[in-house]
Formats: sequence, C-alpha cells, structure tokens
Amino acid sequence: MQRINLGKTAPELYKTVIELENLSMQKVQQAGLDIGFSHLLKLRASQINQCAFCVRMHTQDAVKAGETTDRIALISAWRESEYFNQKERAALILIEEITLLAQHHFPDQAYEQAAQHLSSAEITAIEWIGIVINTWNRIAISSQYRVAPE
Repeated sequence: MQRINLGKTAPELYKTVIELENLSMQKVQQAGLDIGFSHLLKLRASQINQCAFCVRMHTQDAVKAGETTDRIALISAWRESEYFNQKERAALILIEEITLLAQHHFPDQAYEQAAQHLSSAEITAIEWIGIVINTWNRIAISSQYRVAPE
C-alpha cells in the first residue's frame, strides 16, 4: 500500500518544517556546537524512533561533516564507550529525553545533569535539534519514505 507523502500533499507545512530546521541549525552554529556532532544527535534520535530514512541520511551527513566511523557506529552505545566527552554525553542525554518524552516526561534529574556541562545556548540548540528531528522522523515514518540501497 502506498501511503500519502506528507511533503507532497501539504508542501506549505513541509516548507515550514524546513524553515524550522534551518533556524535550529542557526542556533547550533550560534552556540558553537560541532555540525558533525549535531548529525550524531539527529542520528541517535532517529535510531530510537527507528526512522530508517533519517538514520541513513544522518549517518551520511555525519560522515560528510567529518565524524569518524567509530563515533557513528558507537552512538547507540555511547554510554559504554569513551568516544564522547562530557559535553557530548550531556547533549546525548537531552536528545534521548526529548525523544522519549512520552516514556519519561523529561525528568529534572536528566536536565540538571546536562545543565552541569552545557551553556543555556547549547541546551537551547540541542533541544531544538531534538524537537525538529523528532518532527522529521514522524513525517518520514508516517509517509513511509523509501529506504533502499542506493
């Protein structure tokens, strides 16, 4: 069965999400966050949501932005690796909590832990990354974007 492609049936809404994406990436740059790592954050949320389209895209984007294959491979097991510094670990906590909002309702403890290592500008940028990638994941999954070998 072919599902409705939300980007094609509501292009004005799709363009608005693109604008939101662009604005969130401006916040990433303003906060001084690494662009490659921002793709790892998007990749991690997409893994949790099981969005194959976004997992593939952000893996490719992370490679293009200079992320190593080890960091990409280990993003789903970041807690057990030594590849991510304290700031990155704090960012990953935020991304996971935003993505799992319905399960945990973003506990204060997680936020406080992240805030120990991140500035308010960094927290703002990371939370917007989480909000936007979760939106994209829902668009791609509900529209069943095709994910086949290239």
